[in-house]
Amino acid sequence: MAAAVSPALQKLTRPLEVIGSGVIDGLDDLGAVLMFFFRVMTRMFRPPFRMHVLFTQLEFVGVGSLFIVLLTGVFTGAVFTLQSVDAFARFSAQSLVGATVTLALARELAPVLTALMVAGRVGSAMATELGTMRVTEQIDAMEVMAVDPLGYLVAPRVFAGAFMVPLLTMLFIMVGVAGSYLVAVIFSGIDEGAYMARIERWLDPSDLFQGLSKALVFGTVVALIGCYKGFHAAGGARGVGQATTGAVVIGSIAIFVLNYFLTALWL
Repeated sequence: MAAAVSPALQKLTRPLEVIGSGVIDGLDDLGAVLMFFFRVMTRMFRPPFRMHVLFTQLEFVGVGSLFIVLLTGVFTGAVFTLQSVDAFARFSAQSLVGATVTLALARELAPVLTALMVAGRVGSAMATELGTMRVTEQIDAMEVMAVDPLGYLVAPRVFAGAFMVPLLTMLFIMVGVAGSYLVAVIFSGIDEGAYMARIERWLDPSDLFQGLSKALVFGTVVALIGCYKGFHAAGGARGVGQATTGAVVIGSIAIFVLNYFLTALWL
C-alpha cells in the first residue's frame, strides 16, 4: 500500500507537475506537427497534381493578403523612420536613417510582420475551413471516395504559404522603403543623395536573402499550423473556434521563436 503524500509536499510538487505536464504536451504536439508535415511533403510531389486548387490557394494567400501587407509596410517604414530621424538627429547622423530602416525592414520587420498578417488572415481561414470540413465529415467522405485529403486540401495550402509569403515580403520591403523615403526626404528634409548612398553602401544581397529565407520558413509554418489545427478539429462549432484561435496564437508564437533561432544562425 503506497504511503500517503502530505498536503505540504503536494503543494510543493504541484507546480512541478503542471510544468512537466505542459512540457510533455508541448513536445507531443510538436512531434505530431512534424509528422503531419512529413506526410504532407510526401503528398506534395505525388500525382495527381490539381493545378486549379493550387492556383486558387496562391490567389487566396497572395492576392488576398496584398492590401493589408502593403498598408502595413508603408506605415511601418514611415513610423520607424520618424523614430530614427529623431534618434539620429541627437548626434547629427541623419544620413544613416535610410540604411538603418532598410536593413531593419529587409532582415526583420518585413518577414516577421508579413508572416503575422498572413497568420491572422490566412492561417485562421485555413483552420476554419478545414475544421468545418472535419466536423461536418466532408474529409471523411473524401477518404471514402479514395481522394487523399492531405494531397487535395493541405498540400496546396502549405505550398501557397511557402511560395507567396516571400513574395509578399519583397513587396513589404519595397513599400516600406517608399514610406521611409517619403518621411525622411520629403517631410524631414534629409538630403536625398546621402539617403540613397547609405542604402546602396550598406544593404547587401545577403540581407535580402536573409529576410526572404525567413519568410519562406514563416509562410510554411503558418500554413502548416493552420491546416493541422483545422484538419484535427473536433467537437462541433466550438472545436472549430478553438482550432481557429489556436492556429493564430500558435502560429504567431512560432514566428517569434523561429525568428530568434534563424537570426542566430545568420549572425
